[in-house]
Amino acid sequence: MADQLEPVLVVIPTYNERDNIESIIARLHAALPKAHALVVDDGSPDGTGDIADELAKNDADGRIHVMHRTEKNGLGAAYVAGFRWGLDRDYAVLVEMDADGSHAPEDLPRILDALTDADLAIGSRYVPGGKVVNWPKHRYFLSWGANVYSRVALGAKVKDITGGFRAYRRAALEKIRVDNVASQGYCFQIDLGWRTIEAGFTVVEVPITFTERVHGQSKMSGDIIREALLRVTKWGLRRRGTQVRQLFKGRG
Repeated sequence: MADQLEPVLVVIPTYNERDNIESIIARLHAALPKAHALVVDDGSPDGTGDIADELAKNDADGRIHVMHRTEKNGLGAAYVAGFRWGLDRDYAVLVEMDADGSHAPEDLPRILDALTDADLAIGSRYVPGGKVVNWPKHRYFLSWGANVYSRVALGAKVKDITGGFRAYRRAALEKIRVDNVASQGYCFQIDLGWRTIEAGFTVVEVPITFTERVHGQSKMSGDIIREALLRVTKWGLRRRGTQVRQLFKGRG
């Protein structure tokens, strides 16, 4: 069924991923030969962008594209730039996927199949069949806790709303106005997922195996975690306030 959703653009943000980018694109095209990849490189000093340029030049089918950004503005800004690039063209589906190998491209056909009856399909670590490999316990509980807190604060039923391996139908991204999303990291994923739910689109979760990177360093930081906590709390309080106002209005 994945073929019915073509053309597909897989947006892959990179910063210092020279040891990973070639293999992840090769695996992507082994799993989905017709998919296009857009590497959004934030001026990697290790030459990731140059490697991506070489891959694009040597791809006879024109499936690899590269966007060079001069500043390291974070994951959210890179995805927004990639989405805008894809929406300006004729892609029917836009996918988020990490460059470090933690998201297995081999899972992508199942995620795309789930879009048959949905507008957003999230590769989920926390539904039956999903799992995490090689994460230290503190990382696992941080991620799991962030998802539990987001579900409680926002009333969202998604179990892995922080998950970054996901596929959107273009209509969803067009309606939720990604251009004015300023969130980063965990919070970017929560923000877009919550906007998609609020806009009335259907969200499904597909079990995946998330594997900790082998090469390079994680981009997770304390600032990203604090941003997510503050923003989700703000959104949750706003949601509760709206519910209270509607309750009193209904009794008036």
